[in-house]
Amino acid sequence: MPVDRDAVRDTAKYLRQIRPIDPAEVAEYVPDQPDPRVVRQVLREQALELGVAEGADGTFRPAATGPYRPDFDGVAELPERYQKRLEELLVEQYGPEWQEGETGRAIRNRIDRLKAEYFDGRSLPYDYDVALAYAIYHLAGYYASTQYVLDWLARERLLPSQARVLDVGAGVGGPALAFADFYTAGAEDENSPLVEYHALEPSDAASVFEAMLQDGPRNLSTRIHREPAETFETDATYDLIFFNNVLSELDDPVRTARRYLDRLSDSGTLVLTAPADRNTSVHLRSVERELEAGGATVYGPTVRFWQGQRPTDTCWSFDRRPDIEVPSYQQALAAGADRPEAVRNTSVKFSYSVLRQGGKPQYDLALDRSNVAMLDDNDNHVSSRVDFVLAKLSQDLSEGGHPLYKVSDGSESVSNFAVLVNETELNNDLRTADYGDILQFSGVLVLYNADEEAYNLVVDEETIVDRA
Repeated sequence: MPVDRDAVRDTAKYLRQIRPIDPAEVAEYVPDQPDPRVVRQVLREQALELGVAEGADGTFRPAATGPYRPDFDGVAELPERYQKRLEELLVEQYGPEWQEGETGRAIRNRIDRLKAEYFDGRSLPYDYDVALAYAIYHLAGYYASTQYVLDWLARERLLPSQARVLDVGAGVGGPALAFADFYTAGAEDENSPLVEYHALEPSDAASVFEAMLQDGPRNLSTRIHREPAETFETDATYDLIFFNNVLSELDDPVRTARRYLDRLSDSGTLVLTAPADRNTSVHLRSVERELEAGGATVYGPTVRFWQGQRPTDTCWSFDRRPDIEVPSYQQALAAGADRPEAVRNTSVKFSYSVLRQGGKPQYDLALDRSNVAMLDDNDNHVSSRVDFVLAKLSQDLSEGGHPLYKVSDGSESVSNFAVLVNETELNNDLRTADYGDILQFSGVLVLYNADEEAYNLVVDEETIVDRA
């Protein structure tokens, strides 16, 4: 006989105000006194509605409230337990010597094909073998980049302690693993965060996702929906919706993302991410801008400082963080390869966009030409020294020359780069500022670079740069 879920919920609501909720005690108040294990499962399923989190002792207490902000010190590697789990899946599929002989060559060939199809703008059909190859190459990097994006959101107070999350195009689970670890980093029995995580993945990658997340944390419940993003229907609203590295694989990414904007809660956030290569990064910005034209607010990290102005340049903007250690399964596969570097993927470079329905952006500025110049007027400032307020939208892009950083004020139709030709104590904030930080430039020299069809803003001993 099905358990009376309403009775479980009502009893839990009453007990929550008095003491920790013991499933065995709840069972005594429910018709037919169901098995406490059944009651525990019902409580887990209704945890977000009830606002209760499960403790190590099996009882439920009020979950944390307000914005969630754990301590975060960066990502050095994919946690060992996830490396071992992926190796177990490889052994289950191919045997204990999966990385050797014909099997190893076949896996390396699949990785090569994945990369070739990706750079050609095509998507390789995902059967289970392709999904495993994808996990070998991408799992660790996507885990790391997602944690950095989550930390950015947490610093902006955009991560609720009780969250319903939708991961569109969840793949093999790198972002989900990152989310699980990030949300349990500071979890305690008292005031633990609480997450209901919905993963949308129609391909066989879902089987890898399910296996990787099989021992997820107590207060993160996961549901996998094996449906395409374009046709998935839901009446639920979500606090966070992620399109993680999937935009380039959608037939109509703008239309699809716009559908999900309508599924955000009143204070919800839509996050788009993409790899840092030029095509996917520029494509992400084009999607961002079309969603903005449809009424969405671009919260960050790109900016809009001038009323009535929107950027129209080709925006290749990405963040870069320290490389992670080579995962053990990549090391194993690389050992027998003619090109070992082709299966090692440890760089952490990613583009992201954070959008909301209404509300203000991260930096709600309204600049005035009486105080600073506008980037879109740079044709009038060539060979002159002027003042700007700009966002830093890259790490050093120079590859050995003078440090070079993409900058923006949201007005530009041509790309702009700040070039640090002579660092001083008065301008070194350009180098030390984080991705997305706002900087005030005084006395920067404007030059046009015809070869790159871009403006160079020369920062030298006459220039002052301050964090704004």
